Amino acid sequence: MVPKPSSSLTPPSSTFKFPYNYNYYPPFWTLQPTVSTREAQFKQWSSFILSYCRHHLIWRLTLVDALNTPLFHNTKLRKRLTLLEAREILDWMTREEGAQRAEWIGKDGGKGSCWVYWRRPEEWAEALSSWVVQFILLEIRSGRANREFKVEETGQKNTVLTLYELTEGETSVSQGKLLQLGNRRPHNAHKAVEIHGMDPDILQKSLNVLVKRGKAQVFGSEDQQGVKFF
Repeated sequence: MVPKPSSSLTPPSSTFKFPYNYNYYPPFWTLQPTVSTREAQFKQWSSFILSYCRHHLIWRLTLVDALNTPLFHNTKLRKRLTLLEAREILDWMTREEGAQRAEWIGKDGGKGSCWVYWRRPEEWAEALSSWVVQFILLEIRSGRANREFKVEETGQKNTVLTLYELTEGETSVSQGKLLQLGNRRPHNAHKAVEIHGMDPDILQKSLNVLVKRGKAQVFGSEDQQGVKFF
């Protein structure tokens, strides 16, 4: 089932802007037979899918459900993609030519649901690492720090956060608000909101990247995990 957008994460005034081709170019909804034309069409669809999922904080798609959403069904034009067409587009997104912006879920060879990587795990790893530094600095500056943080000028940090603090607590949202109020690097405020409510499987994939790079250590039981950032 396609996750519903969370009103607490998407600004109330925010409305998704559909691309021009979505509403005003009917051929957009018919996969073209010419290889070069279809390649360009796949790129347009990939860009649209990534933008749509990022705006609505959709991390995974179940195709049979997504077919009935505005993502693949344009009620104004009475146009929609078939299951096979949607699968073909997403399959292209999983390959190198599609920048590996999607990944099929499951090892049984089925293609019924997939991750949509508007940020790949490697990109989320960088965002998380940067976010932690900003979080610690803001906690110290605001005087709300209730633990000892250490952030060196080189960007090294030695602190422990629970996965709950990272994705489900007020930590990420409050950081976004502080960045917005202080008018400091507003793009980081957007990152903070994106991290809040992050899919736990995507979080684990991203943390695994940091662990392999020697920048983090994950510990604890499955339901009470924490992560130490270096």
